[in-house]
Amino acid sequence: MVQIKALKGLCPRKDIADRVISPPYDVLSREEAQIRAAGNPYSFLHINKPEIDCEQDVNPYSSQVYEMGKKNLEKFISENILIQDEKEAIYIYRLQWHKHVQTGYFCLSSVDDYNNGIIKKHEFTRPQKEKDRSELIDAMNAQVGPVFLMYPSDESLDSLLIKLTEQKPEIDIESDQVRHQLWAIKEPADIKAITDAFSRLQATYIADGHHRSAAAANVCAKRRSEHPDYTGEENFNYFLSVLFPHNQLQILPYNRIIKDLNGLSSSQFMARLEENFEIKGPFKTLIINEPQTFGCYLDDHWYQLRCLPEKSKDLDLLSGLDVSILMNLVLQPILGIQDPRTDSRIDFIGGIRGNAELERRVDSGDYRVAFSLYPTHIDTLIKVADKGEIMPPKSTWFEPKLKSGLVTYLL
Repeated sequence: MVQIKALKGLCPRKDIADRVISPPYDVLSREEAQIRAAGNPYSFLHINKPEIDCEQDVNPYSSQVYEMGKKNLEKFISENILIQDEKEAIYIYRLQWHKHVQTGYFCLSSVDDYNNGIIKKHEFTRPQKEKDRSELIDAMNAQVGPVFLMYPSDESLDSLLIKLTEQKPEIDIESDQVRHQLWAIKEPADIKAITDAFSRLQATYIADGHHRSAAAANVCAKRRSEHPDYTGEENFNYFLSVLFPHNQLQILPYNRIIKDLNGLSSSQFMARLEENFEIKGPFKTLIINEPQTFGCYLDDHWYQLRCLPEKSKDLDLLSGLDVSILMNLVLQPILGIQDPRTDSRIDFIGGIRGNAELERRVDSGDYRVAFSLYPTHIDTLIKVADKGEIMPPKSTWFEPKLKSGLVTYLL
């Protein structure tokens, strides 16, 4: 049984909504966020990434940063940049990127569902990032970025999405080539229909936002210890989320770049690859369009690597993932990458940036080789989560990204 709730959302004033919304906190560096927010006092980055308003020598994980975020949020509220709805609502959020459209429910999800495994995970979190989001939520007394969840497509919920978006949206804006629309559903009967339909589901799944959901659970545990007479209905028992039907989502590849060849020459490296892969090339351009096949960019050329059948047979669900095959046959044994979560020699490039970014980074001399992958399928993610297993880091890149600032949740 999945628990969701309506909320009195804190939403941007309609006339400036396009200047308020911002990318998620973790897709921009500090420097990129400063450039993005420059000259825009309404940018939600002042709240979601408050280190941009601190001196450059201030540690982004310091209490000074979190206090700045709290101060900026209070300012946005006092100046009516963000206005809290008087009635509870479940919001419907639609993103349209070129021909791709996805529509989901912007609401509250239950921390107890997260703790009890009803909200299912597929990635580990990094302690520093989890601590950062926990302290920001606690200091600001608000959740300022939604967790991106998905649910197995359900006829009742999908039909409600169609019915409830026939009216004109409250917000309809474009940002970063994506159209963002938001409806506020406030009729009690509609809210009940949505919550009842979700209560019949067995589980929801984290698509993106493992650190945000873990942080919400941490803050909830802290507040419960501070208030042992809690009822379970307090705001801190829930977290901000958007739930999309799984069949509307789009996963792009999450590519890899490596700083060196682990002491090997180019010819030695290619010889090692031939032990596990059929190699074609060189090519000037290359598109990967099937699983267990990889692009390798080295010395200004692309090579296609297709895993040899004897190397890929009898693999289980996790070891059969493309990210696992690359790790187990190339990154670890040949390039010496033992832990991709901590090794500074590897970096990850979202598929939205395309092969051009891989080429640019390698051609710059900062990296020696790049690998492009075939994207993980959404059904595979669900199977991994259902088994309680964990994917390798950076296995999925969902696109388009949800914007921050459309709805904020005050604790």
